Amino acid sequence: MRQEDQRETREYLPPRKHFGRELRIAREAAGLTQQQLGDCVVCHASLIAHFEAGRRMPRAEDAMRIDKALNTGGRFYRMLSILEEAKYAAHFREAAEAERLAIAIYEYAVSLVPGVLQTVEYARAVFWGFEANPNPKKIGELAVGRTERRRILDNPDTPLMWVILSENVLRTVVGGPAVMAEQLRDLARLMREGRIFLQVVPHSIGAHATMSSMVTLMSFDDAPDMAYIEGVFTGALFDDPTLVRRLRHAYDLTRAAALPPAASLALIESVAEDYENDC
Repeated sequence: MRQEDQRETREYLPPRKHFGRELRIAREAAGLTQQQLGDCVVCHASLIAHFEAGRRMPRAEDAMRIDKALNTGGRFYRMLSILEEAKYAAHFREAAEAERLAIAIYEYAVSLVPGVLQTVEYARAVFWGFEANPNPKKIGELAVGRTERRRILDNPDTPLMWVILSENVLRTVVGGPAVMAEQLRDLARLMREGRIFLQVVPHSIGAHATMSSMVTLMSFDDAPDMAYIEGVFTGALFDDPTLVRRLRHAYDLTRAAALPPAASLALIESVAEDYENDC
């Protein structure tokens, strides 16, 4: 084993870089150049270089061709599947898949900006706060993985996204004033562009129906509605019609208690300005 390979085995490697290192080792063991492997995979040698550097991940069909070319018995295809799962905590994986398929998503957040709407720096600060001995490389990888969920917003039509935030979300300083200003400005941008509907439940409202828990409701074209509820290091996805209906009723009561979207936007931009003045 080369000295750099020995060094890499002793330190944390982000999943993509781990995949890339294993691919390079297997390619070199097979006596193939990047160009030769690229010919087998039907792609340019530069793409193989991107795979090995951890800058890109192959498609499933590319991984199968890599396994065939290197005679690795499906190893890289299986690694690719595992890496897809590793983007999310075990309790959220099923909900993440449902999120990608939903035609409408309704979020209530009690303390943090919902993961699907977090900026990279905000997500990094959240993960940093959850770790007793934070590893910067690992946290960076987790933050990027979380913000990849934002791709569902690339489609201007689906999913319909309605978000209700407790005012706690605006006032809890995650990552410092600059990070908060950026995050709130990003929410305001999405609102102004019409990509999300957002309302804030002000502190003055007092008790309301969903104040004790984060709740996500999802609707689908050809499947029953689902609900996801999350706590610290835990979460559960439900499709029981009675429970989903009760949670939807609670969500609607909270939405009725919240500020209208225009007033919510004004509050978000005002708080963002306050953070900018504190920077």
